[in-house]
Formats: sequence, structure tokens, C-alpha cells
Amino acid sequence: MNLDLDVLALLRAALGDRVDTTPSSLQSARADKSGHAASGTPLAVVRAASVADVQETLRIATQTRTPVVTRGAGTGLAGGANAGSGEIALSLRSMDRIIEVRPDDLLAVVEPGILNGDLNAALAEHGMWWAPDPASRAISTVGGNIATGAGGLLCAKYGVVRDAVLGVDVVLADGRLLRLGHRTVKGVTGLDLTSLMIGSEGTLGVIVGATLKLRRLVPGDVCTIAATFTDVRAAAAASAAITASGVQPAIMELMDAAALAAVHDLLSMEPPTPGAAQLTIQTDGPAAAAEALAIAGVLRAGGGTVAISHDRAEGEHLLAIRRSMHAAMERLGTTLIEDVSVPRSALPAMFDEIARVEREHGVMIPTVAHAGDGNLHPNFIFDGPEVPAHIWEAADDLFRAALRLGGTLTGEHGIGVLKRRWLADELGDDQWELQRQITRAFDPTGILNPGKVFGD
Repeated sequence: MNLDLDVLALLRAALGDRVDTTPSSLQSARADKSGHAASGTPLAVVRAASVADVQETLRIATQTRTPVVTRGAGTGLAGGANAGSGEIALSLRSMDRIIEVRPDDLLAVVEPGILNGDLNAALAEHGMWWAPDPASRAISTVGGNIATGAGGLLCAKYGVVRDAVLGVDVVLADGRLLRLGHRTVKGVTGLDLTSLMIGSEGTLGVIVGATLKLRRLVPGDVCTIAATFTDVRAAAAASAAITASGVQPAIMELMDAAALAAVHDLLSMEPPTPGAAQLTIQTDGPAAAAEALAIAGVLRAGGGTVAISHDRAEGEHLLAIRRSMHAAMERLGTTLIEDVSVPRSALPAMFDEIARVEREHGVMIPTVAHAGDGNLHPNFIFDGPEVPAHIWEAADDLFRAALRLGGTLTGEHGIGVLKRRWLADELGDDQWELQRQITRAFDPTGILNPGKVFGD
């Protein structure tokens, strides 16, 4: 009997019309926003509507030794949720309920498929919010944020996803349901398996629920600062000076000249001064105005031309320029959107390295950075559907430069498929093998997202 047909028969018998084999759905499950697509098409897309659906899918997968790739909204940038030949794409997008909101305990319990933007719109009615703020907040899911260890614009002041999750409910490869973590502010019983799940990219289990740590809505004003510099190194040095000054902005985003020009063109804005880079900074809370003035002083001392706005709508307009980066890059050609982090004091040196890579490899790398936490997104532009060898050579050079500066290969996108070849370079052989052993303890048969994160 054809094993693929056997798997489909079992899935359909258990899950009925939640098993989707339409060609358009299978094609969609092959790719994410990285531009990378898996070879071949998956057997089916299972559109889970409940924890029980996830458990049944994984029991069948274990029974038949069928690989499973978990997907949310498909907005990842590392190829980590792409499903290919012989695999089941397990979609959690329909599991999007808010189960519980507890303002007195500053927590919420949610399903993984809810979008960041939708969650915060609902929490605002209770005077609360969930702090992680990827630039893709309107289209990315909470479950995907947790699986990739996502970050975003507000990380420097309010932390990343790892700082905002109290617990997760996880279905293991054999269908068992585990409830990890706690609902209390403190909790150190046993090993911290919740933190282990955050950023695990679907290799340890399927996250089917999350207990989130919330914050009260920030009172007071919001001030937005736009500062232009003659070059990106000066802007990076100014951002490092702000960090050193002790003032803590909520958002500090840097766009180099190529990125800024592309976004201005997309939004039909007046072209910026050639070579100019821009910092967009936002302060919030009762001290927002005083902090904005202090930051403006640092920026002017660093050679910046500074404007301060106290209008929230204008501030959101300025941030919309930064949030338009991906759409602007798509107009330039095919884009490999990368993600490295360095210590904040090393930002100027990292921009020097990016300029060197551009010169030596003859490539264009428009770059934006979450300057408040040292996370850069270099964008490698090329023609055609596949990343050519010379682009990978340039990326290799850039990645190794980040490691030399004390940085890391990824600040928020994850490893997925696109960066697995460099993972051992950062971890070292012993840690790489130890992490592999951990995945085997959770998934002895190796059916969860095989080939992702840990390459051969």
C-alpha cells in the first residue's frame, strides 16, 4: 500500500475536512516570507481547530513515521516552517482564541494562532498590553513569535518574547500534552522547560497554548524623535551614545541610506539627502518629554539634525516609515532578509563591516537596525528566485564579522533552514551535539521539523 495514501486516509478518518489537500494550500505551505521554499509539496495541510486535533495528528504521524512541520501565519524569515515532500503541514492559525484575561494577575492565556495586533487590541480594553512588537505585528502570530523567540521594535525597554511568557502548553511528538511553566511571578521548580521551548522552532513539540505576562498600558505622553545624519556610522555611534547615557527610549530604529531611500520611494516621499541615515526614536511614560530632550542633546552632539514630535499620530507616521522596510525591499529585487546582533557598542563597527562586505563582494545590502538592542537586518538584494552563490559568500562574510564582534547569528528570526550551516560555528561542536541530544529526548523518532535548525 502507498504509505502517503495510508497517512492521508488515517488523517481524514480522524480529522475529516480539517485535512486540506488543495493544490493552492499545499503550495502555500512550502514557503514563508524569507523567499525560500521547500522542495516538493507536503502531503496535506492539517488545519487544527483544537488541542485534540493536534494530538491526533501527532499520534498518526508517530505511528506512520511521518514528518510534521508546524505553521502559524507563515511570516517567518528563516524557512523554519516550510513543509516539503512527504511531510504534514500542521497549521495552528485557526486556534486563535483568548482563553482568559486576568488583569489582577497581569496575565492572559491564549491559543497560538492569535495575531499580535489582534491580541493587543483586545487587551487594551482591559488597560493592558503584551509587549513584544515585531514589525510584522499585524500579520504574525503569538505562537510563531514564541517558536522563533521573536523580538521587535520595543525590545530594548520592554524585552523580547522570552521575557513575556510565563508558561506554554505543548503537545509532544507522541501526542502527550504537557503544561509547562506557571502562573506566578516567581517559579523555579525543576528545569525551566518553558524557556527551552521558546525559540525551539518546532523541533521539540507543538505549542498549543501560552500563558503570557502582561503590562499595564503606559501612562503619560509619547514623544517621537527623527534625527538624520550624514552617514550611517555617525547614526550608529549616536545610538550607542544614547545607550551609554543611561536614557532608555522605548524604540530606537536606524535606517541606512539605501534603506531610507527605498522606503521614501515606496511611500512617494521626497527623496532623502544622498548618503543620509536616520534614527527614529520614541520615548514613553511620565518622563517622556524630559527623556526626549536629553536624547535630542546626545543626537545633536553626534552631528544629527533633530526634530521632536509630541503628537502620537505623527509619531506613528514616522514609525510607519520603518515598518514599510520589507515592502520597499521587494521593489528592489529578490531579498535575503538577514538578522544578526552585536553588542550595542559595536554597532558602528558592524556597519563598517557591512560596507566592507558590499565593496569586496560587489553587492548591495540595505540595512535597518533595532539600534536599542544591537539587532541588525541586512538585506541582500539579487535577481532571480534562488539565492546565488555569491550572495551566500557575502552573507558568510557578514555573519563571521558579527561573531568576531562578539555577536550572534540571529537576534529574532531563528535558524530554520537558511542559517543551519553556521550554527556550529557559533555554538561549538560540543554544544551543538548537546542540543541535538535534547531534541532527541523530546522527539526520539525525529518527526518534528526534521532538517531545520540542526543540519548534518
